[in-house]
Amino acid sequence: MSKEDPAVEQLKKDLFYEAKHASDLMSDDELRAADEFCEGYKAFLNKARTERECAAEAIRLAEENGFTEFDPDQSYFPGDKIWYCERGKAVILCVIGRLKCTEGVRIAAAHIDSPRLDLKPNPLYESSDIGYFKTHYYGGIKKYQWTCIPLSLHGVVVRSDGAEITVSIGDEPDEPKFVISDLLPHLAASQMKRTLSEGVKGEELNIIIGSRKYSGYDGKDAVKLAVMSILNEKYGITEKDFVSAELEAVPAFKADDIGFDRSLIGAYGHDDRVDAYPELIAALDVEMPEKTVVAVLTDKEEIGSEGNTGLQGAYLKYFIWDLARTDGLDGFDVLAMSECLSADVNAAYDPTFPEVFDKQNSSYLNRGVTVTKYTGSRGKSSSNDASAEFVGKVTRLFDSKSVCWQTGELGKVDEGGGGTVAKYIADLGADVVDIGVPVLSMHSPYELVAKSDIYSAYRAIYEFFMQQ
Repeated sequence: MSKEDPAVEQLKKDLFYEAKHASDLMSDDELRAADEFCEGYKAFLNKARTERECAAEAIRLAEENGFTEFDPDQSYFPGDKIWYCERGKAVILCVIGRLKCTEGVRIAAAHIDSPRLDLKPNPLYESSDIGYFKTHYYGGIKKYQWTCIPLSLHGVVVRSDGAEITVSIGDEPDEPKFVISDLLPHLAASQMKRTLSEGVKGEELNIIIGSRKYSGYDGKDAVKLAVMSILNEKYGITEKDFVSAELEAVPAFKADDIGFDRSLIGAYGHDDRVDAYPELIAALDVEMPEKTVVAVLTDKEEIGSEGNTGLQGAYLKYFIWDLARTDGLDGFDVLAMSECLSADVNAAYDPTFPEVFDKQNSSYLNRGVTVTKYTGSRGKSSSNDASAEFVGKVTRLFDSKSVCWQTGELGKVDEGGGGTVAKYIADLGADVVDIGVPVLSMHSPYELVAKSDIYSAYRAIYEFFMQQ
């Protein structure tokens, strides 16, 4: 047989697997729909910079689309739309299905927290006539990436009188920004001998917040006094109030189109708002599903899903129990019959650093949403390893609905690894598999994703919610 034998080429086409580029699978109309969808996503990123702000924006959009706050003492009927918020940082959207919960519910779960710099409980100090905030980084970051970039400050301060003050400063054009300095190359010979992970140390991530002295005062801490006076005038706080504050420094970048073709989006917080937003919109678009739909936007994934707003907490379990009770069912039975898409990002193959990827088992930009059977590290440690049956069911659904999808692992075996919320929902008894958008420069202050992949994630979650 010749190499060009048509029968052989057809046999290879029938038997071999290779994920195709979105441009080969999506029509021009679909690509335009993806671009339009991503305009809403960019607006969401620019408005929702922290988990609190994401939760508030999700509730606002939900109420605009007919959702009402969940009341566990109320009865709900097919088509009813409800929302629940856990301590202002995690949100559940639910659409009641035609069927009772006897056969389980359909869950999608994404997280809305991202790596960042948190202020320490006693952050404010002055050194050599410069005012600083001390920080403690949150999540896995390359610390050197956070120097010499504009930062904004977001969060809440609970004053000694009990008043809760919202802080958001640095994202608007007329607002001041903040920054962490770094050494000039001329004086950095010793610093550049450090390992890359120690190039900038955690205790060196100190944010510059001012440099003018309090007017008419030339004593100790004159700059600190000037800064504290500004904060007291604007927010009514004293230095002691920082102890009862949650203030987060995030990159003051807007979401941008990247590339001559505008096919990519560069922004802070793609991990994991790039999955949270498609999940949110999919839940808003659901009308009268067969099974009840539960969309979870959770907190604390970047530090292990700890605490009462993370998915190691009880709020999702109790929410499902309350739903089950309205149907006279046991919550454990409902969870055991439920199915879940754990929506979290995967590492996009980076041709500049090919040595850490298994090219055959990597996800790629513009090849659709990634189906990840397992995450974890080393021997699949700390992973939910999805069953063949459930992976097969999900991928058949995607194929039947022409959803652009691919598969991929998080790098080579023993190269590193990472986890998602999947295992915590699997611990409740549900079938779970990870899906998500591939990301370049993950966990950096400015990550990259493809618009076609974001739209594919939306379609995947929507079709999962609406399947018969």
